[in-house]
Amino acid sequence: MASKEELLKQLSDGVVEYDEEVVKNAAQSFLDDGYPALDGIMDGLAAGMVIVGDLYERNEYFVPEVLMCADALYAGLDILRPHVPADISTVKGQVVIGTVQGDVHDIGKNLVKMMFDVAGFTVHDLGRDVPLENFVEEQMRTDSDIVAMSAMMTTTMLGMKKVVQMIKEKNPDVAIMLGGAPVTKDVASLFGADGYAESAGNAVQEAIKMISRLRELRQKEH
Repeated sequence: MASKEELLKQLSDGVVEYDEEVVKNAAQSFLDDGYPALDGIMDGLAAGMVIVGDLYERNEYFVPEVLMCADALYAGLDILRPHVPADISTVKGQVVIGTVQGDVHDIGKNLVKMMFDVAGFTVHDLGRDVPLENFVEEQMRTDSDIVAMSAMMTTTMLGMKKVVQMIKEKNPDVAIMLGGAPVTKDVASLFGADGYAESAGNAVQEAIKMISRLRELRQKEH
């Protein structure tokens, strides 16, 4: 019987090496040996995907590899997710995500989307090259807690500022998170956003922090 650490490493390595069989077997063993499914998801699968994100940023992995890693991650998720206790998997919140108008880069956004997915958020993905007003409309339609926007070019990044203004005018309680290569913490605060994510793994941590801040605020209001 493998130890919990060994199985987590198999899950993580299986994602990085895009080996679905390894991931499926490790996920099943993880459950059979009585370890909590959520640990397998967060410390195994998601941990592997964070490494994949780093490899991608260092140009050691390219889009095809990342997509195969994602398949391996979802293969493990299919096995583990049904065993996450209901009280833990209650939806953490809703997120509207997309790459802003004029920008067709979406691999970073897809990594972040996957992390939200894994962490139990309901994700409304608008895709790439998204007209700015669509972010506002989708947020209002879904009453999402968070709007996450990414941009890979300085020119398209400026559109984010407009979206932040439009959303804040209609609904000041929404938390807005920005990410993408040209975006820095300073840019995010200059644009009036609530959070900034430098990587996919970090995006979810930021989002969870933002959601808990929002919930505290809402509780104070009631």
